Amino acid sequence: MKELLHRAILEGFGEARIAIRCRDFESAYYWLERTHILAQRHPLLHAKSHVLMLFVGIRAQDPREVFGQIPRVIAALLFSRLWVPRGNTGRARINAFQVMPLSPELESLLDEE
Repeated sequence: MKELLHRAILEGFGEARIAIRCRDFESAYYWLERTHILAQRHPLLHAKSHVLMLFVGIRAQDPREVFGQIPRVIAALLFSRLWVPRGNTGRARINAFQVMPLSPELESLLDEE
């Protein structure tokens, strides 16, 4: 994994943790969605993004997010190397197979891969 991509993923997880501690769940989801997009091709990091979304769902008392993240954690571990829907944010409110557009910034980070 390229250094810039790796740093962006670590930054996203760090910012999400800060937001979770502050109970700023919208900000936590923002950082986790961004990190999910960047980590999709790396099974453990991809699964970690879903585990943290599950944790935020529990803290925010959002059953849709909680029950939607459980199968996504498993799928991330099993299928990340085979196929992922590029740009998908990973949230339970989004179809798990939906390809989504990327911002130019995320596109450039992923092109480095």
